[in-house]
Amino acid sequence: MADIARLTQIIEPQANALGFDLVRVKMMPSEAGDGGMALQIMAEDPATGQLVIDQCAALSRSVSDAMDAAEEQGEALIEGAYHLEVSSPGIDRPLTRPKDFSDWAGHEAKVSLKEKINGNRNLRGALVGIEGDTVTIEDRKAGNVAFPLDAIHAAKLVLTDELIAATQPLDTKGAEEVLEVEEEKADD
Repeated sequence: MADIARLTQIIEPQANALGFDLVRVKMMPSEAGDGGMALQIMAEDPATGQLVIDQCAALSRSVSDAMDAAEEQGEALIEGAYHLEVSSPGIDRPLTRPKDFSDWAGHEAKVSLKEKINGNRNLRGALVGIEGDTVTIEDRKAGNVAFPLDAIHAAKLVLTDELIAATQPLDTKGAEEVLEVEEEKADD
């Protein structure tokens, strides 16, 4: 289908060149409901932890150009039709990098493990943090559970009032500028 490691090798330099940190590259079913696939790219501006629409568009163009260049040189990056989705990780962001587990320590998270550890595969509770490659979460039922970073299938923050309060607000530059447009009325 797609070599995510190879795609990441192509995408990450494009994100870094624009001053962004790559959060995740993932192939997933398209949300358009057409049975197709989507290449989802999540990135963030380290200064804000988000991307605004113009930044998403710039990254999308840059990645498209880089992927087109690789395909013109004979690489088959993705089998079949797909579309590109570039977004900010959002408030209830996925936790994919070691720094995510330290940056968001103290906040509630959901973690799904590849295999059971101490009888648990799905954990939910306060993220304690990461030491080396070992992540610890204070699960609501099991207490403190530690596991290797590579044992994680998926992890994300849970939307809570505390998380909202800790998240930097969206860029509101230009929000105070209101543009009023008069509509022309069609003759009846």
